[in-house]
Amino acid sequence: MPAPRPQQRVLLVAAAWSLGLLCLAAAEGGGGSCELSVERGGALYNFSLAAPTPAHRHGVLSEDGFYKVAMNDSVIWFQLCDQMIFNFDPPVCLHCEDCGGPLRCGTQCSALASNNIGGYDVCTTIGRASGSHISLIDEGNPQKGVIVKMFSSKCSISVFIFCDSAVAQLPDTFTQSGSCDYVTVLRHPSGCARSVSDAGNGWGWLGTSFITILCLLGGYILIGAIYRYYFLGIRSVEAIPNLEFWISLPWRIKSMFVRPRRNPRSQSRDTRGPYTTVNH
Repeated sequence: MPAPRPQQRVLLVAAAWSLGLLCLAAAEGGGGSCELSVERGGALYNFSLAAPTPAHRHGVLSEDGFYKVAMNDSVIWFQLCDQMIFNFDPPVCLHCEDCGGPLRCGTQCSALASNNIGGYDVCTTIGRASGSHISLIDEGNPQKGVIVKMFSSKCSISVFIFCDSAVAQLPDTFTQSGSCDYVTVLRHPSGCARSVSDAGNGWGWLGTSFITILCLLGGYILIGAIYRYYFLGIRSVEAIPNLEFWISLPWRIKSMFVRPRRNPRSQSRDTRGPYTTVNH
């Protein structure tokens, strides 16, 4: 068999990685850092901060592309579940290289702080959506809301999202601890659990198991087909590994659940036994 070419190796590795990422995304349920499922008292509470609500089509995300809170000589900008977008009023400050640079300041991170130092506004990246964590405000009361905490290399921002099914109240103040750890608060319908169900009757674990099995099966077929097609030179549908088994699989499953029908005549003969004699 000829040695596989570098392009073929790259294709095989890329297929495996792509399938793995798709399965991971499917198993985690989309939103990733902005979704949370917790079990408390036999009930399952689900939070999906980026999911639309009747009054907020982008969920907890700011429709402006960012939240802005100013206090004294300091300003923080942040966006939840995504990077910030500035169509107006962009940050203007020094040291914004790791969040978009001077021309696109604020567009390459999820949270930015500006402090006036020596008469100059100096920016610090304080959070990224990729480095975020979501948890309950009150471990004993999931209905209270959640905390989204985002991190950068040295700083962080914690956004307390209190459940309020009636109105959304934007943040208007923040606190700072240490050199660059910030905390702010908002109230929003997305901070409420979107569904509350009996954990004993939930489909969460079953759905995850089903997705995992499908991903393993799909990965086996995909990688096997690529290997047979490019490395072994097998063309057409024959490139699918163990094709005969997959074709016969429906009949195998059917035979497991359907009993073969017995011949009534043979059954009546069997009931006579081996030593039954027949009188003529």
